[in-house]
Amino acid sequence: MFAEARAEGPRRTLSAAAAESRFQRVAARIQPTGRRYCESLAGERSNLNCNVMLQIDREMKQRNAYFTYDGKEPVIRISMPMLQDSASDDEVGFILGHEYGHLIGRHIQKQQQQALAGALLLGVITAAATVNSASYNPNTVSQSMDVGAAASAMAYSQTYELESDTLGTRIARAAGYDPVKGAKFFARAEAARTSAGNLSFWGTHPPDAKRLATVLATMQQIDAKIGLQKAQ
Repeated sequence: MFAEARAEGPRRTLSAAAAESRFQRVAARIQPTGRRYCESLAGERSNLNCNVMLQIDREMKQRNAYFTYDGKEPVIRISMPMLQDSASDDEVGFILGHEYGHLIGRHIQKQQQQALAGALLLGVITAAATVNSASYNPNTVSQSMDVGAAASAMAYSQTYELESDTLGTRIARAAGYDPVKGAKFFARAEAARTSAGNLSFWGTHPPDAKRLATVLATMQQIDAKIGLQKAQ
């Protein structure tokens, strides 16, 4: 599947109006499905707000989609360039379902905790090293903590992405979309970094083979009527 996607020629860019229509059409099906999955899997965690707003990010110039909070309200946003680059409703359905996975998995909260843990650990190691060398430098420790936070967040992010692929596959399928066709959006050979040197959408996500294996394995579970367990 991924080989086929990479062999395809350049995609036709959708007009802004067509992209908007695709978003509204897909969001109308993904939103209630994602909410049902969220409420079902949240268990007794009453503090998890499953009423997510789905929006187009009209300012972002890069192809991207993300889950975040606007104050205390959960929001999933997808940029207009990403919508215009989509080849089917299946792709947008999979992308939006994937972002719901970040909410259900509480990835923002977990990543903040893990980034802090990584920062503190590396900070302690650096402090010990500078003390032992009789040249303690608080600036070096502070810099090391920043590096530790970034490294820890990056190390855990790809695990979260695969978890979100699992949940996104189920949500997209339940909404009537084909997650395997939807995952083709990520199959193309793309640079891991932008021209500015920052990690691109493709650079922060796992390799294609892992994503494909995750989607196919989840589809096998769906076909076998194997459900997910509620969070404890």
